Amino acid sequence: MPASPAEELSDRLRAEIGGMPGVSEIRMMGGLCFTLHGNMLVAVMKSGDLLARVGAEGYGAAQQRPGASAMLMGGREMKGYVNVDAAILDDATLRDWISTSLAVVGPMPPKEKKPPRKAKR
Repeated sequence: MPASPAEELSDRLRAEIGGMPGVSEIRMMGGLCFTLHGNMLVAVMKSGDLLARVGAEGYGAAQQRPGASAMLMGGREMKGYVNVDAAILDDATLRDWISTSLAVVGPMPPKEKKPPRKAKR
C-alpha cells in the first residue's frame, strides 16, 4: 500500500532536518510538527501540505510565493505561518521553505519545557 502524501512529506522532512541538533518531532494539529529547540519550525498537515513558519516580517512576501496561502485554523488566520501546497514541493522548493523557516526560528531562544499538567478532578 503506498504511503499517504503526509507520510511521504514527513519522511522527506526527516531526511532533510531530522538529524539536525535541536530538531524534534511532535504530533500536533492532526499532523506532525518539527521543532527546533522547542520552537515550531515546519509541520506536515493531514492533507500532505506543508505548514511553514515565516514570521510576522516575512508573512506578506511568503504568501506571494507559488503554492503558498494564509494558514487558517478554526477560521482564524495564523499570521507568521503559511500553508504550502504539496503539489509544488519538489526537493529544491522544500529545501527553500525549510531555509526560510530556519532563518526565522534559528535565532529564537530555546523554549523551556513546561511541567506536565495535573489532571482535573
